[in-house]
Amino acid sequence: MDNESFQISKKVRRIEIKTRRLTDEVLAGQYHSAFKGRGMTFSEVREYGYGDDLRSIDWNVTARFNHPYVKIFEEERELTVILLIDVSGSNNIGSTAISKNERIAELAGTLAFSALRNNDKVGVIFFSDRIEKFIPPKKGQQHILRIIRELITFKPEGRGTNITMALEYFNSVIHRRGIVFLISDFIDNSYERAFAITARKHDLVALRVNDASENSFKCAGLLCVRDAETGATRVIDPNGAAAQAYQSWWTSQQHNLVQTAGKFNIDVVDFYTHEDFVKPLAKLFKKRGKRI
Repeated sequence: MDNESFQISKKVRRIEIKTRRLTDEVLAGQYHSAFKGRGMTFSEVREYGYGDDLRSIDWNVTARFNHPYVKIFEEERELTVILLIDVSGSNNIGSTAISKNERIAELAGTLAFSALRNNDKVGVIFFSDRIEKFIPPKKGQQHILRIIRELITFKPEGRGTNITMALEYFNSVIHRRGIVFLISDFIDNSYERAFAITARKHDLVALRVNDASENSFKCAGLLCVRDAETGATRVIDPNGAAAQAYQSWWTSQQHNLVQTAGKFNIDVVDFYTHEDFVKPLAKLFKKRGKRI
């Protein structure tokens, strides 16, 4: 094994250990409560017991044996979970110990292991301004480890962001109702109609990953900044009109996601590279568990 392969294996193992531990020790049971199966399916009949709901009595079996029997139902648990992951250039940013891409890998790994623990299928769609890669839904630990490896090593061809195209592709390949975690920084404004269509068919959750350095320019003197998606560069005065325009644009981007998601009852959770991602994820699971 060469050094590059060794380093990749080391990263995969580190994320596996961290995300599996979080799934087993911190988020145990919360994912199951937050994301239910498609409904209830008949399992068996048994004799009526004190406290059983009278509405569950199976009158045909009761008449046959001249003794009350009740129907038992089980949750039809199996779910299809799709991680729709933004791999555009803006996710290479990181002003702390890790980049947005690395935070996304940890977040996606935790969701994947949570799904694995509940015997759900997991698939992945990588997108930028094009569909970069589709890994069809499947079960099993080796499949999850493949997903984590792809998260770490994948090199996209595009650098821009097109959320509408990504959701349209998702809807074209996943026909059975599923859960889609859209993980992105949402540097895109044209996804309202795609949100509406996807939310009608599936359970859509928006997970936004940002870096604190993106909020504003905090330094003295002129800055040479580069757009990670377009490659364009310019010199900006942190106290000038261009910096103020950027701040206004950034604020509108943040508000746009919340407002758009709110129209279709889509959950939005914010994550930052300098903060623990477990607390907001656990809060999401708890909130959804109470709602159901």
